[in-house]
Amino acid sequence: MRCTPRVTETRFMTENIEHLAAALGHRLLASGLKLATAESCTGGWIAQVVTGVAGSSAWFDRGFVTYSNLAKQEMLGVSGATLGAHGAVSASVVTEMATGALARSQAQVAVAVSGIAGPGGGSAKKPVGTVFIAWALAGQPPGVQRLQLAGDREAVRRQTVRIALERLLELLDGGG
Repeated sequence: MRCTPRVTETRFMTENIEHLAAALGHRLLASGLKLATAESCTGGWIAQVVTGVAGSSAWFDRGFVTYSNLAKQEMLGVSGATLGAHGAVSASVVTEMATGALARSQAQVAVAVSGIAGPGGGSAKKPVGTVFIAWALAGQPPGVQRLQLAGDREAVRRQTVRIALERLLELLDGGG
């Protein structure tokens, strides 16, 4: 049976994500820090990947899946005014999500994602593939990045997970 390029690419991306999650776990454990995730478009995929690492309970505190605006407000304390002014897919909202994840957990490190994975839901200003990622380390201002990712729904979500893990590793290396 032949592997198609898509299957090979997906397998590589999965292995890469698993490797990044393990590296993140080692780094958090060595630093004595815990992680919290606040996810919208990834639906808990980041939390799923990090909890796939054996021993993750030593460095992963909790994950918030806040797909709706109401969930973002109730679970993470995102301001209704921020949502109204900028929309759920915005730098302001993911920054508040990351800050809220830190405030509502025992973690010292947080990552938050919100985006438009498609196939619908995009606009001229925020097309499909628009994703915002914020990361926060207790006591420091959060960082945020806007991404424009290509591919179908799964590809956008998978890339978001990978980039979120990479940004967390950079943060822990002092580059966040």
